[in-house]
Amino acid sequence: MVLLTSATDFFGSVIPGQAQLAFTLFSGNWYIIFKEWQSYCINPLWSVSVEEQLYILLPLVLFFAGKKGLKIFSFLSIVIAYATIIYYAQRPTTGFSGQWTNSFVQFQFFAAGILLSAYLKGWEPKWNAVLRIGLFITGVICWLIASMVCEINVDAPHLATIPQSITGWFLILIGVIAMFLSLYGAPVKYMPSKLAYLGRISYGMYVFHITIYWIVFNIFKNELATFSESIGLLEWKNGIGSVTAFISTTLLAMLSYKCFEKPFLKLKSRFTLIPSRD
Repeated sequence: MVLLTSATDFFGSVIPGQAQLAFTLFSGNWYIIFKEWQSYCINPLWSVSVEEQLYILLPLVLFFAGKKGLKIFSFLSIVIAYATIIYYAQRPTTGFSGQWTNSFVQFQFFAAGILLSAYLKGWEPKWNAVLRIGLFITGVICWLIASMVCEINVDAPHLATIPQSITGWFLILIGVIAMFLSLYGAPVKYMPSKLAYLGRISYGMYVFHITIYWIVFNIFKNELATFSESIGLLEWKNGIGSVTAFISTTLLAMLSYKCFEKPFLKLKSRFTLIPSRD
């Protein structure tokens, strides 16, 4: 019975069903908006849905409107994002808020990246380490203010006012840009190879982490608690549990990158016009 209950929690109440179909068709984020979070294993894939929706739109925009149209699309996406944010602010909720997974809200970050690329035109800043660290810290501060003062907290109950919502999401956007610029054009010596590799497999870590953490903290919690006590650590969740989950997630992401992602990246190179760093 316990195993059955755990399986239901993990895979969701419908196996297979509408949720799985929605995620397969890259509309999982919209399914979450209307149905709330689903099973642990597919929830992180909401961001893939948002990305793929963008990748469907961008070629169409470029084909019909060219580079100028791409800029217009980006500015328009930002306007629509904040119109959507105002819409949510006018409808406060004490329960689940689908604002975070809404494509219209998330498109502002893609739009900002497109505009940065269009206006920087390949220029890379030659800033010193102090300035870069300052920019990164500024980004973190923007996020903290957005969360603690403006109450922008992912899917938490959304009770922020319109000024709070607009300011909060704008601070998140500024924070993203500041963090990006803090690393953009940075010399290789500032980026240790092991850290760079973690960045390379970071998406795999993101996709797998919630599943691994669920397995560690639900299925093997008794075994890990016993082992933790045997070595003198009473609080196993913040010690053995977290370390085990992190290492397991990293190893699985490494395996996924080598056996699954790399073959597709090699296949992609046949069709790539502008090479990217894999």
